[in-house]
Amino acid sequence: CRHCKSRSTSVPADTTTIHYEKFWLYRHCSSVQQRHQQAQKAGQLFSGLLAMNVVFLGSAFISSMIFNRVAITLADVWILLSILKVMCLFWIIYYLVGTSRQPHAVLYRDSHAGPIWVRGSVLLFGSCSILLNVFQIGYSTILVHCKSRVEILFPVIEILFICTQAYFLWHHSKDCIQVQHNFTRCGLMVTTATNLLVWLLAVTNDTLHMEIESQLREVEQRFSGKAPSSHPHWCNETVLCTCPNTTICKIFQKGYILLYPFHTEYSLVCCSMLYVMWKNVGRRISHHHNLDTRPKFKLQGVVFGPVLGTSAVIIGACVFMMYQIQATSLDPSRQILVIYYSYYIVLLPLMSVGAVIGTVIHALEKKELDTVQNPTRSLDVVLLMGAALGQICMSYFSIVALMASNPRDLLNSLALAYSVFMILQNITQNVFVIDGLHRRHVVAAADQTPAAEEEDTKEEQNREAYSQRRVSMLELGQEIRKASLSYIHTYSHLSWKRRVLREISFFLVLTNIILWIMPTFGSHPLFENGMERSFYGYSTWFVIVNFGLPLAVFYRMHSVGGLLEVYVTA
Repeated sequence: CRHCKSRSTSVPADTTTIHYEKFWLYRHCSSVQQRHQQAQKAGQLFSGLLAMNVVFLGSAFISSMIFNRVAITLADVWILLSILKVMCLFWIIYYLVGTSRQPHAVLYRDSHAGPIWVRGSVLLFGSCSILLNVFQIGYSTILVHCKSRVEILFPVIEILFICTQAYFLWHHSKDCIQVQHNFTRCGLMVTTATNLLVWLLAVTNDTLHMEIESQLREVEQRFSGKAPSSHPHWCNETVLCTCPNTTICKIFQKGYILLYPFHTEYSLVCCSMLYVMWKNVGRRISHHHNLDTRPKFKLQGVVFGPVLGTSAVIIGACVFMMYQIQATSLDPSRQILVIYYSYYIVLLPLMSVGAVIGTVIHALEKKELDTVQNPTRSLDVVLLMGAALGQICMSYFSIVALMASNPRDLLNSLALAYSVFMILQNITQNVFVIDGLHRRHVVAAADQTPAAEEEDTKEEQNREAYSQRRVSMLELGQEIRKASLSYIHTYSHLSWKRRVLREISFFLVLTNIILWIMPTFGSHPLFENGMERSFYGYSTWFVIVNFGLPLAVFYRMHSVGGLLEVYVTA
């Protein structure tokens, strides 16, 4: 019926519209509710096993490509991923035009799933991934004489997959589907496994790219008369297909290298959103949970956090540009590594102290813990803990190498302090964010006085009047003065605990953004300084860095989302 289909999600569903799950193993259960719960667990188990087998199959292909390039080539891996992507495309289209449009299909929507910054990151990283594949198509077309046609076809399928999946996640990430439970779970799990394999292939391809780039740098050092460092035994067949000396080819090549990290981030973000949708299949949300309004982001009640955070971003951007200029030269200066590590050694303790103060304030507050089942929050906690292991792993390996070599050297001492502070910062920030995510939200209206509300209304009216007429310089000054008074009034009416929490959260948001930008766009001193590489060996240290670095980058990006949650609920 049409009126049932358009029912508000905040109204609890009638029992006649509930689609109970069924499974043939549990048909003997007398209770309908018990049969439903057992069937739900069985469906989750079966779809999880299906995803596990897909991941193992793809991982076997990728591993075989790395260790035996003759039997399994990169084209074979692309063919397997293309088959999986086409299957996922058919399922997503079926979900959009079939499953989601059935009567009583989406009776509930999870308000915590797919916040705007997560969906916005899907669009941002998805757009960069599409542009990346466009560059790859152009680059492969120029080098068509030494590249297979699969390298042109694969990016086309990738673009279709990215566009369809981004649309699907933007519009349906909050769905709690109530029909075709098992088929939907299997579709979501296969799509999640496909994104995970795309991420795994991207990491391995990035590894090969960095190794080739390092070999080319060593060749340049030989021509310049310098002794090259030790390098692995690799064939020289990779240099046979080189980019011709044309401007368009150089643009495609540089654009591909620049946008490559965004592709890995896109796959990880999609995996997290698809997992939340999988957990929400068949989930029924209470009436009180749906009426729980989510706070909106407002830049009010913060002064010192934006100032300190913006200063850290500006200084970090300058250090990053200096580092990139020096790192790309044939004779990189040792001084730039000292500046780079010094920046981190100053910033990381500040972030750690802020996180500790925020955790102490959380303990002093009398907010109740939010114990309501929330798959999104549970996944956020798992991702924060899991992604932090990447940076912590690299830091511990670096500490062992530096302590065993020459810890009294200036550069080694700075790198050692950098690794120790990085571990402390990851741990303290995780404790602060996870504790903040589990605090029950207090409605901001209860803390805002009637005078402040009246002042906000006047400010909005003044903005509308300002946009409708042309004001003089005197009137403009009055508008600025009123807005400043309103901002100071709102700031003064916040309790000191909430004020400090907002300052710390906003400062950590900005600092995590700059710490995400620097390694994402090619700032990798852990490999380029050569200290750990000479201790562990070229290949071993490459495996460690390329396992931990993508997780470290993802951790910074995911921390921004968690810190924004803490900020708006403070």
